[in-house]
This record gives sequence, C-alpha cells and structure tokens, in this order.
Amino acid sequence: MHTKLLSVAAALALAFTLSACNTVKGVGQDLQKAGEKIEGAAKK
Repeated sequence: MHTKLLSVAAALALAFTLSACNTVKGVGQDLQKAGEKIEGAAKK
C-alpha cells in the first residue's frame, strides 16, 4: 500500500515537472520570436 502511494506521488511529481519544463520552453520560444521582431524593426 505504502509503495503504491509513493509510486503515484512520484508519477505526479514527474508529470508536473515535465509540464513546467514545457511551459518554460514555450515562454522562451515566445520571447525569442519577440526579440527577433524587435531586432528586425531596429535594422530598418
């Protein structure tokens, strides 16, 4: 019983960690695209 609960808790922690990484990655990509647009406007 205790092992099963620990396994479920570990799986949930892993899922939250992976979703957080995905979110941070998405924010990083958005910031990169915004930076590219700013850089393009500055070159004009």
